[in-house]
Amino acid sequence: MNEILKGIAASSGIAIGQVYIIGRDDFEVSKRLIVESEVAGEIVRFEESLIQTRQELIVLQRKIAHEFNQEQAQIFDAHLLVLEDRMLIEEVISRVKKEKCSVDYVFQEVLKKYVSVFSRMEDEYLRERIADINDVGKRVLRALCGRKKKSLADFEQKVIVVAHDLSPSDTAAMHRKNVLGFITDIGGKTSHTAIMAKSFEIPAVVGVEVATSKISQGDTIIIDGTAGIIVINPDERTIAKYKEAEEKILAKDKTFISLKELPAETRDGRRVELVANIELPEEIPFLLEHGAEGIGLYRTEYFYMNRKDLPTEEEQFEAYKLVAEKMAPYPVVIRTLDLGGDKFISQLQVPKDMLPFLGWRAIRFCLARPDIFKVQLRAILRASVHGKLKLMYPMISGVEEMRQANRVLEDVKEELRVEGLPFEKNMEIGAMIEVPSAAITADLIAKEADFFSIGTNDLIQYALAVDRTNEKVAYLYEPAHPAVLRLIKKIIDDAHKNKIRVGMCGEMSGDPMFAIILLGMGLDEFSMPSRMVLQIKQLVRSVTIKQAQEIAAEALSFATAREVEKFSKRKLKELFPQVYDSF
Repeated sequence: MNEILKGIAASSGIAIGQVYIIGRDDFEVSKRLIVESEVAGEIVRFEESLIQTRQELIVLQRKIAHEFNQEQAQIFDAHLLVLEDRMLIEEVISRVKKEKCSVDYVFQEVLKKYVSVFSRMEDEYLRERIADINDVGKRVLRALCGRKKKSLADFEQKVIVVAHDLSPSDTAAMHRKNVLGFITDIGGKTSHTAIMAKSFEIPAVVGVEVATSKISQGDTIIIDGTAGIIVINPDERTIAKYKEAEEKILAKDKTFISLKELPAETRDGRRVELVANIELPEEIPFLLEHGAEGIGLYRTEYFYMNRKDLPTEEEQFEAYKLVAEKMAPYPVVIRTLDLGGDKFISQLQVPKDMLPFLGWRAIRFCLARPDIFKVQLRAILRASVHGKLKLMYPMISGVEEMRQANRVLEDVKEELRVEGLPFEKNMEIGAMIEVPSAAITADLIAKEADFFSIGTNDLIQYALAVDRTNEKVAYLYEPAHPAVLRLIKKIIDDAHKNKIRVGMCGEMSGDPMFAIILLGMGLDEFSMPSRMVLQIKQLVRSVTIKQAQEIAAEALSFATAREVEKFSKRKLKELFPQVYDSF
């Protein structure tokens, strides 16, 4: 009988093969006391282990840059920063001197403390940094203890890797031709490991929890990286079913690639823009490869993280300039930083909110800290002459916040004029509509903005009072809820009445189940993960705008989310049976 496990879909695709289990690579260093005369030697040993680890990482980084590209290699910059963390290094040295314990034991204890602190953070992105700390920490410990780790680079046969966790360096070391896919007990969609799996197009399922206890060495398994499903020791019928599904995926991909150069327009000529969301500039080649016509959401807060200081104006200018130039002539929407609540860099020393998603974050934080906000605005404005940049404020809750933000922006423009620094004077300024109060007053905010972008991820959780990170109420997180659909329709209508365009950068825009409904509602721009661009383009090109409007109108007539989903799936089957038979 097939045993099925469920996890988080981290990288799409199907893989069928034999299991290779990697141990946790955990080892405990016993406490060993030293005498005063040994302290200096222990500190030297620690410094040598840091140098050795740094050299290992640089070699690995160069290897990845050579075999893949420089952008993928940059993911190890975060690892190298851990080795240069003066707080960590000084704490280890101080404790060795004070406690008179061996440096390997002290380092192990300090590492545990750091991991514990990050594991308690509510922000998923920061929690995922545990993998970076663990990876570097284990390398240093192995150097201190004289242990060697088995390389994952040279498997002699094709395997599916199963592990409690995989570091980014583990993932990078996997030889693509022999690693069919991987599964981990822990991890999430925002981990560096998941990012690299997507970049290398390795199917992956993470956060399975029981993978290493349920799966045995040599088992045959199936990974469905799209659905987040694992089948252990499948029967021949199940294998045949998934092989057929894999062939269909490849056939679909070929169909979609043929659309890359074609416009995203309906059969009767209604044109929409299909763009991509990014967190890192390294994703740009991938989104262009998949036919995206711009960037609809550049999340800049990640530029502020994994560091102990604030990025300077010049650093930000160079980063935004790079993105603008790489994407030209396509547009790039830069969202101002969404720091706050539980997402802070350490030196700001801001108390954590009890309800971080409802707290001091995004535009609220920026308006309260104009010193930080103005630096970013200056950098964005200066970069605006190097491409087609647009600026967007997150979490706008009403007209007054929009006006306050624009006043700060005008102050910055005046500063640049006085200094003689060029900027695009007519750069478009938009509002991210993700708070119910903004949705309800969208007609008023539209008078203050050049465009809207609907952030459905937050809008849904705010409108339905559902914490989407809480598994106990996850079932209530319903994008198809009639209240959500009505809010979206109102936002689009209010924008159009005020003659401004409206896009969507939440997950709904890249979901085939909702794309036709959103098209029928009048959405102008769909921003999504780059892998979905061509699939959504196929949907758009397969219908008339009248058909889409009729589907949207009927979807808005239902009383429950389940009824909407059932209707949408049926329509997809009717309109696109050759592509969406999985529905």
